Amino acid sequence: MSKFDFIDLDGKVLRTFLTILEESSVSKAADRLDVTQSAISHTLAKLRQVLGDPLFVRSGQGLTPTERALSLKEPAQKVLDGMRALTDGRPFDPLSEQIHIRIATNDMPRELIFPQLLRDTRAEGVRLRLEFIPSGVPDPELLRSDRCQLMLTPLPPDGPDIFQKRLIESPLMVFYDATQRTPPDSWEDYCHSDHVEVRFADGRNARAVMRGVDQSQIRPAVVTLPHFNAIPAFVQGGDLISTDTALMKQGPLAVLDCAPLPFACPPVSIYMVWHQRSTNDPAHRWLRGRLEAIAAFLQT
Repeated sequence: MSKFDFIDLDGKVLRTFLTILEESSVSKAADRLDVTQSAISHTLAKLRQVLGDPLFVRSGQGLTPTERALSLKEPAQKVLDGMRALTDGRPFDPLSEQIHIRIATNDMPRELIFPQLLRDTRAEGVRLRLEFIPSGVPDPELLRSDRCQLMLTPLPPDGPDIFQKRLIESPLMVFYDATQRTPPDSWEDYCHSDHVEVRFADGRNARAVMRGVDQSQIRPAVVTLPHFNAIPAFVQGGDLISTDTALMKQGPLAVLDCAPLPFACPPVSIYMVWHQRSTNDPAHRWLRGRLEAIAAFLQT
């Protein structure tokens, strides 16, 4: 008889293992799973005993996975995905259970869509918990590893296991302070204006959504920021401009003036993106339907 009792492995144990693997920290894993550090440590000790391997060793301020731990990442995720699939056909009533979802998105979709979703569902008595992480230019591994269950982004990642659906389409606009300047009235004027832009943590620029435009002619940004919420503080009271979607006027850039771009540029689409494991989950389908309804109302 094997000295390792595989019956001791359940979904919670595997989820804890994968979270520690992603965070390289017991404390960060505890925060993410909303449990105590002692609960994480107890689960890790149990898993070490069952598998006969230390799995993680201390390294500086964090944990370094062993080769055995790294080799278990994909099999553990597949087991969790299979367990989740068992519930795909279950009856679902949003009023009868708590729904917790982690979303990767940037400022505009977060502030434009989700406050309305939360107000509506709370009024209906739905126990919905929303947790947000920044997406930047998103990596499909965020979905594959279950670090988030949904993305909203204009730059959807690709992959055979990644699903997407267009949620919103919005033209690009110039945002500025009308008390200080007029908007650029030509391509040349636009290129020679002083810009504020957003650059994500991975180094990629938010201007990637501007398609069919020779961006090499645009003057380098005077101010580069990590997120959109900071733009108004730099644009107000000066002659800087920012280029963002028209929907930003309903969200992070509401205090600024805006005008159409003085040149042709295709509109920007915002996509919902999810992993194939979530496609048939009834709670996930319910959430996607609610987001589509809010997005349709915003564009009427």
